[in-house]
Parts: sequence; structure tokens; C-alpha cells
Amino acid sequence: MTAAEVQQRTEQLRELVQETIRITVSTGPRGIFRAMQAAQSVAGLATEYLQAGAVDAPPVFLRKLFEKLGATYIKLGQFIASSPSLFPDEYVLEFQKCLDKTEPVPYATIERIIEQELGQPYGNVFSSIDPVPLASASVAQVHAAVLKDSNKQVVIKVLKPGVEDTLTTDLSFVYLCSRFLEFLQPELSRLSLAGVLADMRTSMMAEVDFTQEATHYQHFASFLDSRGYRNIATTPFIYKNFSSRRILVMERMVGAPLTDLSAVRRVAGASRDPEQVLINALNTWFASVMSADTFHADVHAGNLLVLSDGRVAFIDFGIVGRISPVTWRAVEALISSMALADYETMARALATIGACSTDVDYSAFARDLEAFFAELEQINSSLVVTRGPPGSAGDVRGAGGMSASLEVDQAQLNRLFVQLVRIGEIHGVKFPREFGLFLKQLLYFDRYTRILAPSLQVFNDDRIQTRAIGVQYGGM
Repeated sequence: MTAAEVQQRTEQLRELVQETIRITVSTGPRGIFRAMQAAQSVAGLATEYLQAGAVDAPPVFLRKLFEKLGATYIKLGQFIASSPSLFPDEYVLEFQKCLDKTEPVPYATIERIIEQELGQPYGNVFSSIDPVPLASASVAQVHAAVLKDSNKQVVIKVLKPGVEDTLTTDLSFVYLCSRFLEFLQPELSRLSLAGVLADMRTSMMAEVDFTQEATHYQHFASFLDSRGYRNIATTPFIYKNFSSRRILVMERMVGAPLTDLSAVRRVAGASRDPEQVLINALNTWFASVMSADTFHADVHAGNLLVLSDGRVAFIDFGIVGRISPVTWRAVEALISSMALADYETMARALATIGACSTDVDYSAFARDLEAFFAELEQINSSLVVTRGPPGSAGDVRGAGGMSASLEVDQAQLNRLFVQLVRIGEIHGVKFPREFGLFLKQLLYFDRYTRILAPSLQVFNDDRIQTRAIGVQYGGM
């Protein structure tokens, strides 16, 4: 190492030490406490597996450790799962299993948080709150309630106590670890670990500020109104006067998951055509990608509900994406090429969207894309058939008690998503995370099409407005 290099490394170390001291001081005693918790979790989990005589593969061990460490690391795992352009396949696929279900916080604590945020006794606003949560995740839990003045049913999403401080502390130390790794292994700086973690921090901290999620809901509602889509789609109304950073009060919507044919028939009536319901969902989502401030980036079946009037409700805007006008022009070309099965144009569109590290061999890229879509065509969704009483509401076939609940194979979908991203990387194309989110939603809708309307040609059917939307955006 030359004298100049030694001096440079010494300066880097000095800056790193200063940054470490600054972060340690800013996190204070809670930083030490969290470090001790992490050490205990690592030691405890390692001991369990060694005593049991079973040693998991590193991705499995890390996923279980993250679940044990709680909120920050569960969210970190979910970020890994949604970023195949940044992490190895085995970690991306394993972290798809990361469970975001935790023990609920005692209701007395939840009630206290609600009253702190309202600035008054909860009885002034709600006539009742169900003490049993509808759901409990690492960051928040959800309770059903009834508004006092209007008697309307709502849900209250409550940030769990201490989560924000824990995230801040944990992310600071994870960031420090990345900085030390980059110092010890300078070649890792090419991966920009610290930069990736800075993006993760922004994304994760946004999830614990419910005013941002409320804004996403309201922007989507404004989009529905401006496009005249309220007759086919909706989203919960946000009670902004009762919401804050730590609680989110919204209209409660009851419906059937998009893929549950029996429940859709039961909730929306036998006259509802599942194919038309799917077309409505597709038109709404594609239009939102183009003209809303953000698009819904987690359209799994539980977040798309079919209501009793046949409309599709989009719920849970915790994860959203944005596609720029420039990127959308390439997306429009991608959609057109998918309609025509023109794989070379598809390859060129994908290369335009991604960052290319080398000259792209479009013919080879096109051949791999063609093979991928051929494989996609051969994959069938799973069909689960259950028997009910003759003439039941779930009698989808009208043949005496057979009801169908069709399911998307989540693991299969995740593998397809990773496979498509890897095909791009093989040919020197690295997709931005936002476009990765877009691609994954397309794969969700592909699965739903195979379930609800197998004969529907999404990119060739005039009832689906992908081409009109693309032309409109391309002309902006």
C-alpha cells in the first residue's frame, strides 16, 4: 500500500470513528439495550439449533433470526424479499417467508395510545372499540370500532409503542455495520451497501408515519374521482380529523378476496361476472400507474376485496410505487410487445427501463424472454375444491354443493419474479426497485387472470385500457 493510500485509509477510519461516536451518542441507553437484545437473540437461536442437532442454511437461519429480533428486522427482511436486483436468489426467496405476525399489545396500552393521539377520552369519538385485534403485525395492530356520531363502522390502525425509537436505533447500527464492512472490504463499496441501507431507512420510516399512508389513500381516492372510476372501484375513506402519525382511522370495508370465487358469488351475488370484476381491477390499477401520484404496489388477493355492489376495493397502501413519465414510455412499449409476443421489442423496452452495464445482445435477451413466457404459459394455478350443502351460496357451478376457492401459489410467483429479474441481469440489465415492484404486480394479475378468466387476453382485449393509457402518457 502506498503512502497516499495509507493516508486515505487513515482518513476514512477517522471519519468512521467520528460517525460511530455520533450515532452511539444519539441513540443513548436504548442503543446499548437493543445491542444486548440482539446478542441474546443470536445466542439463543444458535443454541436451540445446535442442541436440536439441526443446522439451517444461512438464509433460513438469518430469516428466523430477523423474525426473532422484531419490527426493524422483519421490515428489513421484507425489503430483501422485494429487491432481487440487490440480493442473492436464496435470500430473496427465503425472506418471502418472513412472517409479519406478532403477539398483540395489551388492549389497555392500545387504548392509552388512541387517547393520547386524540387528545381526549376515546368515548368522545368512538361508541365502542373491539379489544380483540383484527390483526397484529410487527409495527402496528388493527382494531374494529364504531364512530359515536355517525354509528359508522371503522378500523383503527395503531402504531405499537416504542416501534419508532427501535427502528431508528436498529437502522443506525445496521448502517454502521455496512460502513465497517465497506471499510474492511473496499470492494464492497461498489455495491453501495450504505446507500442501499439509506434507501431502506427512508422506506421503513415512512411505514411508521401513518400520515403518509393516509395521504396515499387520499391520493388514490382523488384519482378514482377524477377518472370517474368510483362505479367500479373504491378505497376506504380516511377520517383525517381522528388520524395522526401513530393512529389511522378509516372506513371498514367487508368483502371477498379477489381470487375466492365462492365468496365473490356469495358477497356480490350470482349475477356478478368474475371476468368483468377482474377487468375493472386491471383498468383501475393500470390507470393509477399512469395518472395517480403513486400506484398500489402490493396487490395480493387480500388487498383487493370484491364488495357487495361488485366494486373492487383497494386496501392497505403501506407499500406504493412510482413510475416516471420517461419510464412509462418504455413500459408502454413493453405492454405493446407483450400483446404481440414481440420479444425483441420487449428486450429493448426492458433495457431502456433498466441500467445497462454492457452492450446488450437483444437477440439473446429476446430468446431468454421467449423461453420465460413459454414457461409462464405452462404453469397452472392451484384449484381447491370443497363440498358444501346443495343449493348453497357457494355453489359456483350450480351443480349441487361444489364450491371453488382458487389460490395463487405465492412461492411460485416469487420464483417467477426473481427469474425474470435474473434474466435481465444475465444480459447486463439491472432494473430499478420501483420497476421491480411494478413487474411483481403484473405477475399477480397474470395469476388472477388464470384463476378468474383463463381465456382473457389481457394485452389484446379492448376492454382493458392498457394501450389507451400508454398512448395518453406517451403524449404528455
